[in-house]
Amino acid sequence: MDVMSTEWEWPIRDSYENHSERVALLRPILYEMTAPEVGNGILVKEGKGLSLNISSGGMLILMDQAPVIEQVLKVYVPTPVTIAETPTLAEVRWTRKLPIGDSSGHVAYFVGLKFMF
Repeated sequence: MDVMSTEWEWPIRDSYENHSERVALLRPILYEMTAPEVGNGILVKEGKGLSLNISSGGMLILMDQAPVIEQVLKVYVPTPVTIAETPTLAEVRWTRKLPIGDSSGHVAYFVGLKFMF
């Protein structure tokens, strides 16, 4: 079977969550993720993504990597005041690879985040 023909075939599940409060938010967003490092240290990796939408419960971002499910990220949520960003902890709930990329092998991922309160 052709890989390209199946990459867009994401499962659709019934959801009982209310997503009507989502609003579009197309802004660059900074994030930090931690990972165990060899020698029992912690490695903090910083990155930049693109927020696509947001609600009081979470947000959808576009990233150049796929974090693991349940990974906790510190995301710097844009605020109406351009000089202020609010750091928020968010848990990765799902990721989906986009079936597009450039000739250098760069890929992108949709990443669904749930804010942690």
